[in-house]
Amino acid sequence: MNRRKFIAAVGTFAVATPFVGAISSCASETKVFQGHFFPELGYSYDALEPYIDAMTMEIHYSRHHKAYFDNFLKAAEGTDMLTTPMPEIFSRMSSYPESVRNNGGGYYNHSLFWEIMTPEKNEISPAFKSAIEQDLGSFDEFKKLFGSAARSQFGSGWAWLSVDSNGKLFVSSTPNQDNPLMDVAEKKGTPVLGLDVWEHAYYLKYQNLRGDYVDNFWNLVNWNAVEERFKKTRV
Repeated sequence: MNRRKFIAAVGTFAVATPFVGAISSCASETKVFQGHFFPELGYSYDALEPYIDAMTMEIHYSRHHKAYFDNFLKAAEGTDMLTTPMPEIFSRMSSYPESVRNNGGGYYNHSLFWEIMTPEKNEISPAFKSAIEQDLGSFDEFKKLFGSAARSQFGSGWAWLSVDSNGKLFVSSTPNQDNPLMDVAEKKGTPVLGLDVWEHAYYLKYQNLRGDYVDNFWNLVNWNAVEERFKKTRV
């Protein structure tokens, strides 16, 4: 699967379908488990250096993310979750066991995370920047809000830029592997940008300097993919 097809597959999944991506390593064949499959990374482990190192990427993707995927399948075995889109599962998350919440969230969140990063420098479009400015005051203010959400998340979790039910963008954070699609989330919406602030995402390179990791994240954002996700919420 090439990178363009990967982005299309993951972006479509995130809003409306059960599909997430492709495979367990950059060179594996796609293995679909009914409605769910493990996403292809789309770039080499060292592609995001110097901001994220190759060892972190390999461990994060091939061990942590793969474990979430495998454990979600185990938790979903024998149920209709195997053919249910993740957003639909998340909308009823309070009725499912913790194993589904933790591993389903980890499966989905990381699939989004790989998609919205790129080794190729790209700029945010004027149209999407304007949408952010309209809802969050200014682009700089958005970055401050997002950075604060990432830095201040106590312990493990995620920072998010999402679209609420009224079509407005908002910034939030969630603990562990929760996300704004879950009915247990304090602020609910469809995520278009997410940053993993679990220590396994940055500790090999940054140790306790989470703020440096957060600041460097802006060098990696795939604004094209983020905007495509945003556009899908408007359809």
